[in-house]
Amino acid sequence: MRNSLFLKIYLTLLATLVVVALASAVFVRLSHVEEDRGWRARRDAFLAAMLPADADMQETRIVLARLHEAFDADIAIFSADGDPLASVGASLPFASSDDRGDFGRGEHRRLLSARLPDGRVVVARPGGDFYFGPPRANPLVWLALIAGVTGLVAWPVVRHLTGRLERLRRGVELWGGGDLTLRVPVEGRDEVAAVAASFNRAAARIEGLVASHRSLLANASHELRSPLARLRMASELYEVAPSEARRREILRNLSELDDLVEEILLASRLDHADTIGPGDNIDLLALVAEEGARYGVEVTGETATVKGDARLLARLVRNLMQNALRHGAPPVCAGVHRHGGMVELAVRDHGPGIADAERERVFEPFYRPSGRSEQTGGWGLGLALVRQIAQHHGAMVRQETPADGGARFIVTFKTGRD
Repeated sequence: MRNSLFLKIYLTLLATLVVVALASAVFVRLSHVEEDRGWRARRDAFLAAMLPADADMQETRIVLARLHEAFDADIAIFSADGDPLASVGASLPFASSDDRGDFGRGEHRRLLSARLPDGRVVVARPGGDFYFGPPRANPLVWLALIAGVTGLVAWPVVRHLTGRLERLRRGVELWGGGDLTLRVPVEGRDEVAAVAASFNRAAARIEGLVASHRSLLANASHELRSPLARLRMASELYEVAPSEARRREILRNLSELDDLVEEILLASRLDHADTIGPGDNIDLLALVAEEGARYGVEVTGETATVKGDARLLARLVRNLMQNALRHGAPPVCAGVHRHGGMVELAVRDHGPGIADAERERVFEPFYRPSGRSEQTGGWGLGLALVRQIAQHHGAMVRQETPADGGARFIVTFKTGRD
């Protein structure tokens, strides 16, 4: 089955050559028949003119002698009944029509005959290699030679094409067997190369998704241990000695677990979503002001409209504010400003800031900057979700350190239509 495509293509090519060869042979054969008929008619007309019926026998013998010298041929004339009338050279048997086969071997050579209009028959046996007829070449030999050369040349061409498909198939099978890092070679610029390039792009995306899910599962499992352990301990202590403080601790751990599960589900949904659709026109300043009022964050700026999903954008703003409140220091403020055709959302705190080497890593899931303990909470998927939501809205997010300290997270949107 592996070579089925190669054999199909190659056998189709050979079958096409056979059909072309047979059609050409039939055409050549028919053309030779017509050519022979035309040649015989001209030959018979020539002999009729050279040997007229009213010529006497002496003139006929003179003409035969000249033809004998010119063509080095034995020539004889017979009556319609086969009686010899005149001859030159060696004696010849009577033949009523052209015979293109050999009469025998050795000294017997090919005989040609022509019937004159008055019924007489002229029989000739050419000498040497002379032939009283049109030149002949066997077309089947040339056709067979052309077909053979074409078949030999087509073999490596078809083998190369199907070999690329075979390598692509093997690569897909190995990738499907679990080797997600495998990529197939992209050879050439035709459709096969386009298929290979498309496969590589799809394989890279799937590998990234699988790696992301594995990392998410591993990190989530690690992060879930702490609140679960605290929750178990608080529950056991509450059973022994119930108190309001222990009840609040149980509720806080449950809320932390609920937030973490919600973030995991949202991250997974965003991983599988290529786009969020056209979205709605959203007043970004109003959305940020609403979230700021909820968390006690000062909001300034100007009205700006962006396109997107209101719930996802609210989550983006909420995560930035919660991150600033948990890991920074007051005052925490947010602002919305226009810059040409762009809209910038900035959330700033006045805490210890983030080292330059960790500016990008803080957007990784469950990354905890150096020197930060689990007691501060967070550092799970909050900033990773901010980047995912921003990317799904065609926006960019970055972190910078102001001159007077602290940390500032900036999200840059393209301007939406009012």
